[in-house]
Amino acid sequence: MPDLDAALSDRLARGCASLGVGTQEEQGQLLTYLALMVKWNRAYNLTAVREPRQMVTRHLLDSLAVAAHLSGQRLLDVGTGGGLPGVPLSILFPEREFHLLDSNGKKTRFLFQVKTALGLDNMTVHQARVEAFDQSPFDTVLSRAFASLADMVSGCRHLLAPGGRFLAMKGAFPEAEIAAVEDCCQIQAVHPLAVPGLGEQRHLVVMTLRD
Repeated sequence: MPDLDAALSDRLARGCASLGVGTQEEQGQLLTYLALMVKWNRAYNLTAVREPRQMVTRHLLDSLAVAAHLSGQRLLDVGTGGGLPGVPLSILFPEREFHLLDSNGKKTRFLFQVKTALGLDNMTVHQARVEAFDQSPFDTVLSRAFASLADMVSGCRHLLAPGGRFLAMKGAFPEAEIAAVEDCCQIQAVHPLAVPGLGEQRHLVVMTLRD
């Protein structure tokens, strides 16, 4: 449907311009990823969001909104599901190494297809439960709607390199969750995120482990 394709491209372009990210080539890759998600979602139930225009806002732009706060060379997206935010960030930062972890076989099969279709050599897909996942440590451990901050820290602390950072994407300011981890974590920042086209709160919690 050319009209829909044009509308999606325009929505993504305007959102990327607002965030200050994304070349025309990268936006093309993001739209290819979106098309794959729409196709596979019918059978694999990757996301409850099924309307493509909403997917641009709630998945692509929501993921890209954290781009300015990334650091490190080796990053882990834990509980990645259909690849959010890991796939959009892999497209945006080809010089960085992204590892996408999920225990769901259907979702990781989809991610292997995305990796192949988009030629994302900087993206590695892992199927495992986080507690059993054993890899050399990561500079950044990132999550989007994965778990509470306490569960994220307890499940992933063995995966964080010394001096590394947890980045947890949240909706409303998670005051109670922050209080629950203050004994074991140093809260470096809580950044409000402005997702173009989304009238809901988004926050990014940045944490390091206490010595």
